[in-house]
Amino acid sequence: MKKILLISISLIFCATLSACAYQYDSWNPDKPPHMDENKDNKSLFSKEDGTIRLVSYNVGVFSKYMDNSTEMIADMMKELQADAIAVNELDYLNGRNNVDQLKTFARILGDWDYMYGKAIPYRGGFYGEGAVVKKNLNVKEKYDVSLPQGVGAEARVLVVIETEGFVFASTHLDHVSNEARTEQAKLITSKMKEMYGNTSKPVFLCGDLNSEPHEDPILELKKDWTILSSQSATYSSISPFACIDYVMILNNGAQYEVGKTAVCLRFNSGDVTKASDHLPVFIDVKLK
Repeated sequence: MKKILLISISLIFCATLSACAYQYDSWNPDKPPHMDENKDNKSLFSKEDGTIRLVSYNVGVFSKYMDNSTEMIADMMKELQADAIAVNELDYLNGRNNVDQLKTFARILGDWDYMYGKAIPYRGGFYGEGAVVKKNLNVKEKYDVSLPQGVGAEARVLVVIETEGFVFASTHLDHVSNEARTEQAKLITSKMKEMYGNTSKPVFLCGDLNSEPHEDPILELKKDWTILSSQSATYSSISPFACIDYVMILNNGAQYEVGKTAVCLRFNSGDVTKASDHLPVFIDVKLK
């Protein structure tokens, strides 16, 4: 996550970027920002009928700042009315967390469908990425694609769930090497274009890409993808100063409408500063 490098510059940019991290002009520090300031107290994160809400969230193995944030994050995602969630940094039956974290998360959400991808062996088990989607989205296919380590620190993985209406892909690019991230991004694009480039089905790519919008991996992706999500800061959750988590769509001619997007700073049902070191970001889309 380039945390060491990012934290070293956070104080310089904190005043400027923390302002743009807040999505709504009506934000009130004494009130959760997802609650509107109008008389009926309507949620700013309410969802328009007919939209699908896609979320990208690096959950930090559900234990970056507390022992187990799984239930808290599930409650936050229910409050957000998410339909599909890209879930980054997951343990699978290893010495750090000896559980299938994604399976547990999917169960707490309400027995959602899910796909886990093993990126690397870790402490007798695995570490990787995942995606979860609501059952009513009718999953047609699930698979993962290995992403090579290259000159980076670790191999990575792309997790793909194809539903009846769209394709939902989750990944987490290398955290130390810009070159490795760019090569991983190229492979993702190549695979997704091979599979879906000649179809009209919307293809969404989500995840912690460990790159800001002006950096080479994102510029490489933007040749074939369009960023849909807010580019406000998603890291860190305590003092947001860098946008490194995204939701994108493949430029394959798919028809869609973009709705509301935001980086989620606070919830009634959980504390984002304790749940993970990242903030969740969402985008609402209408599929045609």
